[in-house]
Amino acid sequence: MTELAIGIDGGGTSCRAAVADRMGNVIGRGKAGPANILSDLENSLVNIVQCAQAALRDAGFEGETVSTVSVVIGLAGANVGDYGKRIEKALPFRNRQVVTDARISLQGALGDADGIVGALGTGSVYNARRDGRLHGIGGWGSIVGDQASGARLGRDLLEKSLLAHDKVRPASALTDRLMAEYGNDPERVVEFAHTARPADFARYAPMVFESAAAGDATALGIVRDAACAIEESLDALFWPECPSICLLGGLARAYRPWIAERHKALLAEPKADALQGAVDLAVKLVNGRTGGAA
Repeated sequence: MTELAIGIDGGGTSCRAAVADRMGNVIGRGKAGPANILSDLENSLVNIVQCAQAALRDAGFEGETVSTVSVVIGLAGANVGDYGKRIEKALPFRNRQVVTDARISLQGALGDADGIVGALGTGSVYNARRDGRLHGIGGWGSIVGDQASGARLGRDLLEKSLLAHDKVRPASALTDRLMAEYGNDPERVVEFAHTARPADFARYAPMVFESAAAGDATALGIVRDAACAIEESLDALFWPECPSICLLGGLARAYRPWIAERHKALLAEPKADALQGAVDLAVKLVNGRTGGAA
């Protein structure tokens, strides 16, 4: 059973897993709850194992096989402190490697080629491969980072809605809609914000984009600021010979119209998603090949 490889994309909304043979053929898939390791490490560990077990069951193997497989897990926050090592130590897999979500996004999008990848979902993170060397930025969590992420879009909407309620900023149809959801009671908004996790904030992202498309002034300001943050991050990684830029994640397509032309010219469709990137790295682990730094 040691020839089985499992790739896991531990996202802020859910964990996805795929199990493959040593040739890279995917034979089972599974899903479980979120993996926000910076805010809920214990449940993240449970969900990582559960999605792996679900993938193994889908492939026709029993749950106890989990202790005999090789696994690569991509996680936001794996680059913060010793979180990555703590997770590697706590998980029951025979061979395991924890890397950043940016790492599996890059591998999925580019394979082993050079280029830049921006992953835009509940969180946000960027990675580049240049002449075979990796460099990543971002992925610092929604409290102090994750600009342009779904979590930050939602947080910004709540902030601007409260400012509109206090008549510090102009109200709009979007802020009115948000406040109405909470009975026009700002204390309820604050109560939600103090207990909300990144995925809770991120559920407002579609509302922001829909309102921006309709010309809502508040939504336009939020999305334009977010697009500027994306451009700054891409510029920080860019080099003149960069062959391509790939945007991944649940918000990637929504941001495409808002990206600067200098970046649009290099936008390319990813070869695969982050989960496939994790599978590719897990297969490399099984076969004894290095997959690059986290």
